[in-house]
Amino acid sequence: MRQIILSGYEQNPVLQDVAVPEPTDGEVLVRIAAAALNPLDVKLQRGQVHAYFPLTFPSAMGTDLAGTIEKTGSLASRWRMGDRVMARLDPTKGGAFAEYAIVPEDQLVIGPKDLHFSNAAALPTAAGTAWQALVETADLQAGQSVLVHAGTGGVGSFAIQFARGLGARIIATASGDGVEMARELGADQVIDYRTEDFATKVSDIDVVLDTIGGETQQRSFDVLRSGGKLVSTVAPPDPALATAHKVEGAFVFHASSAKRLSDLIKAIGAKGHSALIDGVFPIASFAEAFERQASGRARGKIILSF
Repeated sequence: MRQIILSGYEQNPVLQDVAVPEPTDGEVLVRIAAAALNPLDVKLQRGQVHAYFPLTFPSAMGTDLAGTIEKTGSLASRWRMGDRVMARLDPTKGGAFAEYAIVPEDQLVIGPKDLHFSNAAALPTAAGTAWQALVETADLQAGQSVLVHAGTGGVGSFAIQFARGLGARIIATASGDGVEMARELGADQVIDYRTEDFATKVSDIDVVLDTIGGETQQRSFDVLRSGGKLVSTVAPPDPALATAHKVEGAFVFHASSAKRLSDLIKAIGAKGHSALIDGVFPIASFAEAFERQASGRARGKIILSF
């Protein structure tokens, strides 16, 4: 089979022919139909998250996948050949950027028949992070206001839709054609960060979802109401700043969870949410797809198709 392999930090990932793995007890072999790139893939390649996700080289790449069951490693498995499934793999092991992958049975969830494989593959990390941040951590409620930074990014695009489904008032930051995209996703107000300063446009916000970090995160404290919440997906908020502004700060470190993925799939089906797809690339064009992901200019998710 074909698989994307990383030989070392800062090295270019390459497409290689490798043997199809065999599942053992408690595992299944998935024939992958689509896989999604994430900012994490770029950070892993650069060695920026070695402290959290140390890699052993050569290392298979990719975490988010959708496909069908090809083989099970146990006669007692609840999965059957041909079942449509979705999963998020351990980032230190990877393997989603391939024609087949071994997946622990307890990390699989059923993929809805009416959900295209490309849309299914887009969900695990991006939608899971947005769900964990807004629903589980911020406990966003109907009638509250939320500022979503980078509203047309992978996490931000799902965050807008989840917030809309929860009945919140949504302000998003975006730029260029992303301004109109954010409105179409459900944002009530969109701030073009290239020409407007969000800190002068909004105030008394209940929740800020920070997907950028740095100065943007620091200045976001100023727009929160007393008792508000700043939830970051990129770096822990400064406790001193949180105390000074009388707000809560939280860092979401997304972890694979089959239950969370099942919950958000139900929410997506009930509310009609969908993935914002930046582009779909064949596995042979992985270098182009990876360059697009590393550029930081993607509108939504970048998908690999098999």
